[in-house]
Parts: sequence; C-alpha cells; structure tokens
Amino acid sequence: MTMLDLSPRPTTTERLTQLPVAIIGSGPVGLAAAAELTERDIDFVVLEAGSMIAASIRLWGHIRLFTPWRHLIDPAAARLLENAGWTTPDQDATPTGLEFVQQYLEPLASLGEIASRIQLDTRVVAVSRERMDRTRSAGRAAMPFLLRTQRTDGAVEEFTARSVIDASGTYATPNPLGSSGLPPIGSDAVADRILHALPDVLGADRARFVGRHTTVVGAGHSAANTLIALTQLAEQEPDTRVTWLIRNASAVRVTSSSNDQLSARARLGSHVDNLAAEGRIELIDGFEISSVAPDGAAISLRGTRNGTPARHDTDLVVNATGFRPDLDILREIRLDLDDVVEAPRLLAPLIDPNMHSCGTVEPHGFRELTHPDPGFFLVGMKSYGRAPTFLLATGYEQVRSIAAWLAGDMLAATKVQLTLPATGVCSTNLTIENSCCS
Repeated sequence: MTMLDLSPRPTTTERLTQLPVAIIGSGPVGLAAAAELTERDIDFVVLEAGSMIAASIRLWGHIRLFTPWRHLIDPAAARLLENAGWTTPDQDATPTGLEFVQQYLEPLASLGEIASRIQLDTRVVAVSRERMDRTRSAGRAAMPFLLRTQRTDGAVEEFTARSVIDASGTYATPNPLGSSGLPPIGSDAVADRILHALPDVLGADRARFVGRHTTVVGAGHSAANTLIALTQLAEQEPDTRVTWLIRNASAVRVTSSSNDQLSARARLGSHVDNLAAEGRIELIDGFEISSVAPDGAAISLRGTRNGTPARHDTDLVVNATGFRPDLDILREIRLDLDDVVEAPRLLAPLIDPNMHSCGTVEPHGFRELTHPDPGFFLVGMKSYGRAPTFLLATGYEQVRSIAAWLAGDMLAATKVQLTLPATGVCSTNLTIENSCCS
C-alpha cells in the first residue's frame, strides 16, 4: 500500500494560505463543502461546468428520490440557511430531483457568502500541481494545485488553489453497455438509439417512446425508475412495449426488502417485481452484450444468453448500467485508488459491495480520503468509484471532516460519525453499478 501523508494539514506557505480551496461541482456535496468552509471562514471557489448549479440533478429532476428530507440536508448548510430565514421542508417527505434543487440547493447557492464564489459555465479539464507533473517530487507539497478550465465560450483559464475537493460526481460518465466494461462493438453507428439513464419518459421525452419498443439495460434503481415510467406510458399508449435486460440470473439489486428503512426504495423494488411477474415487463436475464448493430431504424443487441449466442432487437435502449468516475482530468495528480472499485484505497474496504450494503458503511473522513498528493480529495459519489448506492449523508460527513482538517481542527476532523438508514439489499457480488437516487 502506498504510504499516505496523514499530517494535520497540508504543507503551509505564505502563498498557499492566500489561495482558496477549489471545489469542483456545485451539486449537493460540493455545496455542502462550500457551507462547511464558510462556517470555518476558509476561502473557496466553486467551479461548475453547467450553466446552473446542480446541472446533473436537473437532468433527472423528474425522478422522486427514495430518501426523505431528513437525510438530504447538510447540517452546516441548514445552519446557514436557517440564519437567512429558510424554512426546512417536511422531514418525512421525499422530493423529486427538481424539488431538491429548487427548495434546498438553489437557496443555499444564493446565500451571499457562497453565491459570490460560484463560477458557472466553467468545466475543469485538468488538475495538476503548479510547475509539477506527477513524476516530480522535490518540493511538491509546497506547490499549489493548478486547475485548467474551459468556459462554454471556449476560453481556457487556469486557477491555483491550496486544496482541491472534487465533488463532480459520476452521472456524466455512464458505464458502457458491454459486459466487458467496454463500449459494444458498433456503438458509434447506433448512438442515436442509446439513451442516457433516467430519461423523462412521461414528460419531455414522451414522444420518443410512444408506440415503440424500449429495452432498459441494468439492474439498479435507475433502471427500476425508467421501467415503471415506461409501463405507465404503455397503459396510455398500448403499442408501447417494455423489455428489461440484465446480465445476471436475477435483479437482486432492485428486489424489495422488508429490512429497508427507506420505504420509498422498498416500494420501488416491489413495484418492479410485480410488473415483471404480471408480464407487463418482458424480462430477459443472463444476457451479455458484446456488439450492437443497426436494424433499420431500430437496434440489435448481440452477445450470449446463459452462454449461448443470442440476439435481441428493439427500437431504443436506455443505458441504466450505472456510472463510473471520470479520472482522465486527474492524470497529473498522484492518486491512491483501489484496483477494483476505483475508490480511495483506504475507503474501498468500507464500501466494497461484496461485503457491505449501502447502510452498513462505516463513518469515514479525511483520513480515508487522503491521497499521496496531500490536500486533494475525491468526495461524494465520485469517491465511491464504481461501488453502488452512495447516500448523501455520507458525502456530507466527508466534507465536514475535510473542512475541519483544512482548518487544523484535528479533533473535529478525526471524530467522524455517520448514522445511515438500514437499506436491505442494494448490492450484489455479481456486478458493480451505481444506483439512483440518494
């Protein structure tokens, strides 16, 4: 195992103390980091690729979360908001993604001490150390981080920072359809027939699905949400067909569990179980995709089913196979990642889906998230790599600990506490994919 620098705080120089902490992403964990740093009077900048805060969540804003408000609000953010006159939503209600943004994230991002530090339309395309590629060691920890960004107008800029908190998430980088982890052969020729996870089936994207045969690939909660919406559409438009294709013998990740304290998630699994049992969803299991090809205006999925060559024809495919972190922008940063799930090496055993459900994750903070480049952190969904079902409360505790560490408050940084609802079955040792929604 790589030896990690677990000193109370990064090497401090006069220049570093004058630089802000760079937060990549303005989703819930990125904004929670901003709130935690605000309370500790540490300067920061939030770099957001989208034209609005929480751009990724807005893409699936029609989906209702399975976690109630009581587990969705960061404590530091709540304190700042309440001081500004904000009223906490009904703690037992479960919002949609858009309600989550409008009722919580937008008010938080609008607070004066945070709003002035958010830069929209600013995509981080690379992170390094100033004048240091990853091979140079002498004096490395004393050099500020360098973030290269590209704005939507094409302008390229560079920022320096004392520390980097990467909360950019994984929604923009889905896992490929291929069972090998690679895009199936022929993908480019049918890209217009393969949709991202969580399309708005009953709303903005409705016309695309009416009267067509849609196959949802994946065994997680993202797949379940889309399957339910498609069956509702089929009730209204009888020529609409729905197929669920999975590579395992059963969809254990979505099946219901009486042990799940998140009742909305348990109902989600039960609903899909019933739809499949009633024949309203055609279930194809044991299908391993290796190639795809156009079939007129439709698409043909080819591979094996239970070891035998197989083919499945459909009009559209929804890729709900989960997500993975974009690590390309971090090529010049010294990372210490687990070989399997691509999470920080000290965190990986705590979230390994072969050993843990998402409700049995142990509390963890800056120590488990530290990399050989001190002061750089992956947080939130991205910190989980390819492990499934990240819960927001986990990310909030991560950034609370990191903010305390940056402030030199080692007592608070090391005293990590995390209470998660029991979650029943949300992982399997047969496959690894992220699920939605926290």
